[in-house]
Amino acid sequence: MSFLEMYQLPILRWLHIVAMVYWLGGEWGVFQTSFNVINRKLSMDERRRHMETAYRIDILARTGIIMLLPLGLHMGHIWGVQPLGGNWLTGMWILFAMWLGLCWSAYYFRETDTGIRLTKIDEGIRFIVIPALMITSLWSLFGDGPLMAETGQKWFSIKMFFYACTLVIGLKLRFIMREWTELFRQLAMGENAEVEATLDRSIRFGRKLAYLYWILILTVAFFGAVKPM
Repeated sequence: MSFLEMYQLPILRWLHIVAMVYWLGGEWGVFQTSFNVINRKLSMDERRRHMETAYRIDILARTGIIMLLPLGLHMGHIWGVQPLGGNWLTGMWILFAMWLGLCWSAYYFRETDTGIRLTKIDEGIRFIVIPALMITSLWSLFGDGPLMAETGQKWFSIKMFFYACTLVIGLKLRFIMREWTELFRQLAMGENAEVEATLDRSIRFGRKLAYLYWILILTVAFFGAVKPM
Protein backbone atom coordinates (compact mmCIF):
# COMPACT_ATOMS: atom_id res chain seq x y z
CA MET A 1 0.00 0.00 0.00
CA SER A 2 1.39 3.42 -1.02
CA PHE A 3 1.83 6.36 1.34
CA LEU A 4 -1.05 8.23 -0.34
CA GLU A 5 -3.39 5.24 -0.05
CA MET A 6 -2.46 4.70 3.58
CA TYR A 7 -2.90 8.34 4.62
CA GLN A 8 -5.55 9.47 2.13
CA LEU A 9 -8.29 10.09 4.70
CA PRO A 10 -6.06 11.85 7.30
CA ILE A 11 -4.65 14.11 4.55
CA LEU A 12 -8.13 14.96 3.27
CA ARG A 13 -9.30 15.63 6.84
CA TRP A 14 -6.29 17.89 7.42
CA LEU A 15 -7.01 19.86 4.23
CA HIS A 16 -10.67 20.09 5.24
CA ILE A 17 -9.69 21.62 8.59
CA VAL A 18 -7.34 24.09 6.90
CA ALA A 19 -10.07 25.12 4.45
CA MET A 20 -12.52 25.63 7.32
CA VAL A 21 -9.98 27.76 9.22
CA TYR A 22 -9.32 29.98 6.19
CA TRP A 23 -13.06 30.29 5.58
CA LEU A 24 -14.00 31.29 9.11
CA GLY A 25 -10.90 33.41 9.75
CA GLY A 26 -11.11 35.11 6.37
CA GLU A 27 -14.70 36.18 6.91
CA TRP A 28 -13.73 37.66 10.29
CA GLY A 29 -10.88 39.58 8.65
CA VAL A 30 -13.14 41.06 5.98
CA PHE A 31 -15.70 41.96 8.66
CA GLN A 32 -13.12 43.91 10.66
CA THR A 33 -11.64 45.63 7.61
CA SER A 34 -15.07 46.84 6.50
CA PHE A 35 -15.16 49.33 9.39
CA ASN A 36 -12.33 51.30 7.80
CA VAL A 37 -13.73 50.96 4.28
CA ILE A 38 -16.69 53.17 5.21
CA ASN A 39 -14.81 55.46 7.62
CA ARG A 40 -15.23 58.90 6.05
CA LYS A 41 -12.61 60.36 8.40
CA LEU A 42 -9.96 58.48 6.42
CA SER A 43 -8.67 59.64 3.06
CA MET A 44 -9.96 57.92 -0.06
CA ASP A 45 -6.53 56.39 -0.69
CA GLU A 46 -6.49 54.96 2.83
CA ARG A 47 -9.99 53.54 2.44
CA ARG A 48 -9.03 51.97 -0.87
CA ARG A 49 -6.04 50.33 0.81
CA HIS A 50 -8.37 48.82 3.41
CA MET A 51 -10.67 47.60 0.65
CA GLU A 52 -7.68 46.03 -1.08
CA THR A 53 -6.78 44.32 2.20
CA ALA A 54 -10.34 43.02 2.48
CA TYR A 55 -10.11 41.48 -1.00
CA ARG A 56 -6.73 39.91 -0.22
CA ILE A 57 -8.19 38.30 2.89
CA ASP A 58 -11.46 37.35 1.23
CA ILE A 59 -9.83 35.32 -1.56
CA LEU A 60 -8.59 32.87 1.07
CA ALA A 61 -12.11 32.57 2.48
CA ARG A 62 -13.47 32.03 -1.04
CA THR A 63 -10.84 29.37 -1.66
CA GLY A 64 -11.74 27.64 1.59
CA ILE A 65 -15.47 27.57 0.96
CA ILE A 66 -15.02 26.12 -2.54
CA MET A 67 -12.50 23.49 -1.43
CA LEU A 68 -14.71 22.24 1.41
CA LEU A 69 -17.20 20.71 -1.01
CA PRO A 70 -14.92 18.39 -3.02
CA LEU A 71 -12.99 17.48 0.12
CA GLY A 72 -16.25 16.62 1.92
CA LEU A 73 -17.59 14.59 -1.00
CA HIS A 74 -14.32 12.69 -1.31
CA MET A 75 -14.24 11.87 2.41
CA GLY A 76 -17.93 11.02 2.26
CA HIS A 77 -17.12 8.32 -0.29
CA ILE A 78 -14.43 6.88 1.96
CA TRP A 79 -16.89 6.85 4.88
CA GLY A 80 -19.53 5.14 2.75
CA VAL A 81 -22.17 7.89 2.92
CA GLN A 82 -21.51 9.16 -0.60
CA PRO A 83 -21.64 6.28 -3.12
CA LEU A 84 -19.98 7.91 -6.14
CA GLY A 85 -16.26 7.23 -6.50
CA GLY A 86 -13.69 6.35 -9.14
CA ASN A 87 -14.01 8.38 -12.34
CA TRP A 88 -16.78 10.46 -10.77
CA LEU A 89 -14.41 11.71 -8.06
CA THR A 90 -11.74 12.46 -10.67
CA GLY A 91 -14.20 14.45 -12.78
CA MET A 92 -15.44 16.25 -9.68
CA TRP A 93 -11.94 17.39 -8.76
CA ILE A 94 -11.32 18.64 -12.31
CA LEU A 95 -14.53 20.70 -12.27
CA PHE A 96 -13.75 22.17 -8.87
CA ALA A 97 -10.20 23.01 -9.95
CA MET A 98 -11.71 24.93 -12.88
CA TRP A 99 -14.12 26.71 -10.54
CA LEU A 100 -11.27 27.64 -8.21
CA GLY A 101 -9.26 28.93 -11.17
CA LEU A 102 -12.23 31.10 -12.18
CA CYS A 103 -12.50 32.44 -8.62
CA TRP A 104 -8.82 33.41 -8.54
CA SER A 105 -9.02 34.96 -12.02
CA ALA A 106 -11.93 37.12 -10.87
CA TYR A 107 -9.82 38.19 -7.90
CA TYR A 108 -6.78 38.97 -10.05
CA PHE A 109 -8.80 41.16 -12.45
CA ARG A 110 -11.10 42.53 -9.73
CA GLU A 111 -10.53 46.21 -10.56
CA THR A 112 -11.52 45.77 -14.21
CA ASP A 113 -14.69 45.08 -16.19
CA THR A 114 -13.26 41.63 -16.95
CA GLY A 115 -13.00 40.92 -13.25
CA ILE A 116 -16.62 41.91 -12.69
CA ARG A 117 -17.72 39.63 -15.55
CA LEU A 118 -15.71 36.73 -14.13
CA THR A 119 -17.17 37.39 -10.68
CA LYS A 120 -20.68 37.20 -12.12
CA ILE A 121 -19.85 33.84 -13.73
CA ASP A 122 -18.53 32.62 -10.37
CA GLU A 123 -21.77 33.75 -8.76
CA GLY A 124 -23.77 32.03 -11.50
CA ILE A 125 -22.14 28.69 -10.67
CA ARG A 126 -23.43 29.03 -7.12
CA PHE A 127 -26.99 29.36 -8.46
CA ILE A 128 -26.54 25.81 -9.78
CA VAL A 129 -24.59 24.35 -6.87
CA ILE A 130 -26.86 25.67 -4.09
CA PRO A 131 -30.17 24.12 -5.23
CA ALA A 132 -28.36 20.92 -6.26
CA LEU A 133 -26.96 20.52 -2.75
CA MET A 134 -30.23 21.40 -1.04
CA ILE A 135 -32.28 19.02 -3.17
CA THR A 136 -29.75 16.21 -2.78
CA SER A 137 -29.51 16.58 1.00
CA LEU A 138 -33.26 16.88 1.65
CA TRP A 139 -34.07 14.12 -0.85
CA SER A 140 -31.62 11.84 0.92
CA LEU A 141 -32.97 12.71 4.38
CA PHE A 142 -36.68 12.42 3.60
CA GLY A 143 -36.82 10.25 0.49
CA ASP A 144 -34.60 7.93 -1.47
CA GLY A 145 -31.81 10.27 -2.49
CA PRO A 146 -28.29 9.42 -3.60
CA LEU A 147 -26.68 9.87 -0.17
CA MET A 148 -26.78 7.24 2.55
CA ALA A 149 -29.04 8.55 5.33
CA GLU A 150 -29.61 5.65 7.69
CA THR A 151 -29.11 5.98 11.45
CA GLY A 152 -25.57 7.21 12.05
CA GLN A 153 -25.31 8.55 8.48
CA LYS A 154 -27.79 11.45 8.50
CA TRP A 155 -25.14 13.91 9.67
CA PHE A 156 -23.62 14.04 6.18
CA SER A 157 -26.85 15.12 4.48
CA ILE A 158 -27.60 17.59 7.28
CA LYS A 159 -24.12 19.04 7.01
CA MET A 160 -24.54 19.38 3.23
CA PHE A 161 -27.83 21.25 3.70
CA PHE A 162 -26.33 23.74 6.14
CA TYR A 163 -23.31 24.15 3.88
CA ALA A 164 -25.69 25.06 1.05
CA CYS A 165 -27.30 27.63 3.37
CA THR A 166 -23.90 29.21 3.99
CA LEU A 167 -23.41 29.44 0.21
CA VAL A 168 -26.65 31.44 0.00
CA ILE A 169 -25.37 33.99 2.53
CA GLY A 170 -21.90 33.91 1.00
CA LEU A 171 -23.44 34.69 -2.39
CA LYS A 172 -25.15 37.77 -0.97
CA LEU A 173 -21.87 38.84 0.61
CA ARG A 174 -20.20 38.41 -2.81
CA PHE A 175 -22.81 40.78 -4.25
CA ILE A 176 -21.96 43.29 -1.54
CA MET A 177 -18.21 43.12 -2.19
CA ARG A 178 -18.76 43.50 -5.93
CA GLU A 179 -20.85 46.56 -5.13
CA TRP A 180 -17.89 47.98 -3.18
CA THR A 181 -15.77 47.96 -6.34
CA GLU A 182 -18.45 49.71 -8.37
CA LEU A 183 -19.12 52.32 -5.66
CA PHE A 184 -15.44 53.09 -5.16
CA ARG A 185 -15.12 53.72 -8.88
CA GLN A 186 -17.74 56.44 -8.50
CA LEU A 187 -16.09 57.86 -5.38
CA ALA A 188 -12.78 58.06 -7.25
CA MET A 189 -14.39 60.75 -9.42
CA GLY A 190 -15.07 62.93 -6.38
CA GLU A 191 -17.07 63.17 -3.19
CA ASN A 192 -20.61 61.89 -3.50
CA ALA A 193 -22.89 61.79 -0.45
CA GLU A 194 -25.42 59.49 -2.10
CA VAL A 195 -22.79 56.92 -3.03
CA GLU A 196 -21.31 57.15 0.47
CA ALA A 197 -24.72 56.47 1.98
CA THR A 198 -25.24 53.47 -0.32
CA LEU A 199 -21.82 52.08 0.63
CA ASP A 200 -22.57 52.56 4.31
CA ARG A 201 -25.95 50.76 4.08
CA SER A 202 -24.44 47.96 2.01
CA ILE A 203 -21.66 47.21 4.48
CA ARG A 204 -23.86 47.52 7.56
CA PHE A 205 -26.31 45.01 6.07
CA GLY A 206 -23.41 42.72 5.24
CA ARG A 207 -22.22 42.82 8.84
CA LYS A 208 -25.64 41.67 10.08
CA LEU A 209 -25.53 38.78 7.63
CA ALA A 210 -22.04 37.91 8.87
CA TYR A 211 -23.34 37.01 12.34
CA LEU A 212 -25.75 34.45 10.88
CA TYR A 213 -23.00 33.29 8.53
CA TRP A 214 -20.66 32.46 11.43
CA ILE A 215 -23.40 30.54 13.24
CA LEU A 216 -24.02 28.42 10.14
CA ILE A 217 -20.29 27.86 9.57
CA LEU A 218 -19.93 26.61 13.14
CA THR A 219 -22.99 24.37 12.61
CA VAL A 220 -21.39 22.85 9.51
CA ALA A 221 -18.19 22.26 11.49
CA PHE A 222 -20.16 20.68 14.36
CA PHE A 223 -21.88 18.09 12.18
CA GLY A 224 -18.62 17.31 10.38
CA ALA A 225 -16.64 16.82 13.59
CA VAL A 226 -19.24 15.26 15.94
CA LYS A 227 -21.36 13.29 13.41
CA PRO A 228 -24.24 13.16 15.91
CA MET A 229 -26.96 11.52 13.82
